[in-house]
Amino acid sequence: MAIYDDIGGRDAVAAAVSIFYEKVLADDLLAPFFEGRDMGRQQAHMRAFLAAALGGPDVYAGRDMAAAHSDLRISGPVFDRVVDLLVATLEQLDVPTDVIGVIGAKVAPLRDQIVTADVAAVS
Repeated sequence: MAIYDDIGGRDAVAAAVSIFYEKVLADDLLAPFFEGRDMGRQQAHMRAFLAAALGGPDVYAGRDMAAAHSDLRISGPVFDRVVDLLVATLEQLDVPTDVIGVIGAKVAPLRDQIVTADVAAVS
């Protein structure tokens, strides 16, 4: 049985995504990236990503990660904040640490595809 099924399948993933985007949209660093976006569509993409990452149905039909994020100029700290909020969401939902690790293993390699903006060094 896949982790997807173990944690409650579609309903659990939907709850996680909903809570995650509440956190993202309340975050001063991240919220501007979502202004004017269709959040229903955004959440659907995230639900599909998480479902596939957890061994559930692989129904994502959007652009690859690099293409989907290329115009956003996402920096390393922005990517890290997203990961932090995802982990906080999963912990809030009492997702086991090993499952969070599985999700992290799917997210970590995406950094090279998503991060396109350099942050100027502070002297």
